[in-house]
Amino acid sequence: MKSNPRRRKSGRVDKSDPARGKTIKVDYLARVEGEGALFVKIKDGAVADVKLRIFEPPRFFEAFLRGRKFTEAPDITARICGICPVAYQMSACHAMENAAGVKVDGPLRALRRLLYCGEWIESHALHIHLLHAPDFLGYEDAIQMARDHAGVVRRGLKLKKTGNEIVSLLGGREIHPINVRVGGFYRVPAARELAPLAEQLKWARDAALETVRWTSTLKFPEFERDYEFVALRHPGEYPFNEGRLVSNKGLDIEARDYDKQFVEEHVPHSTALHSVLKDRGAYFVGPLARYNLNFDKLSPLAQQAARAAGLGPVCRNPFRSVIVRSVEVLQACDEALRIIADYAPPDAPAVPVEPPAATGYGCTEAPRGLLYHRYRLDRQGLILDAKIVPPTSQNQKTIEGDLWKFVPPRLHLSPDRLQWQCEQAVRNYDPCISCSAHFLKLHLERES
Repeated sequence: MKSNPRRRKSGRVDKSDPARGKTIKVDYLARVEGEGALFVKIKDGAVADVKLRIFEPPRFFEAFLRGRKFTEAPDITARICGICPVAYQMSACHAMENAAGVKVDGPLRALRRLLYCGEWIESHALHIHLLHAPDFLGYEDAIQMARDHAGVVRRGLKLKKTGNEIVSLLGGREIHPINVRVGGFYRVPAARELAPLAEQLKWARDAALETVRWTSTLKFPEFERDYEFVALRHPGEYPFNEGRLVSNKGLDIEARDYDKQFVEEHVPHSTALHSVLKDRGAYFVGPLARYNLNFDKLSPLAQQAARAAGLGPVCRNPFRSVIVRSVEVLQACDEALRIIADYAPPDAPAVPVEPPAATGYGCTEAPRGLLYHRYRLDRQGLILDAKIVPPTSQNQKTIEGDLWKFVPPRLHLSPDRLQWQCEQAVRNYDPCISCSAHFLKLHLERES
């Protein structure tokens, strides 16, 4: 990445003698969702501390859910995120259906996968073209990038629109869908309503293929770690809604066993809990994890595109996740076209769900990674307690681990260049810090 003279000057840079210490502070970093801070301390030429600080007030969604009817959970949890509300709705629905012993299958299951395709397309297209690409090309933001790469930005926006239109048709609106319910949908589309989507998706599939080719030409730092990747795995498909929780280091459990293997820890510098594997520590969720654990379940077109882009079945460089996200957009377009071609409306828009006094568990794959929900219900179907573990809280410790290893070989870089690359390393994970779009602050401190 070349030095960019157009980069913003919103922070303060102390260029005093390094022997007396140095502090670099950037007040605002855009292109992530939520408010937080990144703190890197360098002392005597070595990294002394790394903290991904999340300082937003707790949002108390788990507390809001207590005492509410089980049928309300999908609509309430959808408000957690404006970019990936479908993931929250699907995890809530699966957990409630799990409690009731109900299985949603056939055309309703297919429509859920189609809805998830829409969310992956819109979320990944946003991240690839507008949030992450400026890092690789040396621009402050997508607006600046569009001056020289207008076609790339237009392609990203049109891809995002295609995903949004899938969500709008099936969910009732683009943001915080209102047509999803436990057991299925309030209304299902006629086959003729899906036909216009198919025409858009044919263009989107070609655009996604071009995106894979384009992202493969970007310049990537040499960086790999021995991650424990965690994702869903299904015997017959690339994972969206269903499957067992597996890892590349031996984990293989059902969603109901999540709390036996994973634990959340409080750290003083974050209002969000760190999630770790018991006795093993940090792990990695998201597109790179799904790809490494499910390459064989990608469509032939997506596998071929990945190989042509220089990826094999295993990729451990998080900077190359921008290519993997592009492959997942292609996968989602391919999957959506198949679902539409095979679609026959179900007999009813939902199956009946009458939950007993029970606990239900659900895991689905949000664009950013694994999303776990657990609900305990009483005999009236009221929620007694809830637990929600979003992808970014699961990746926090891994992001910090990346920076501990990424910074030392780059201490010779200028403060501005080092800061830029640290921010880029965080954005590899497309962190959704509060599941709303604000800013991230970076504070880089040097001591000698």
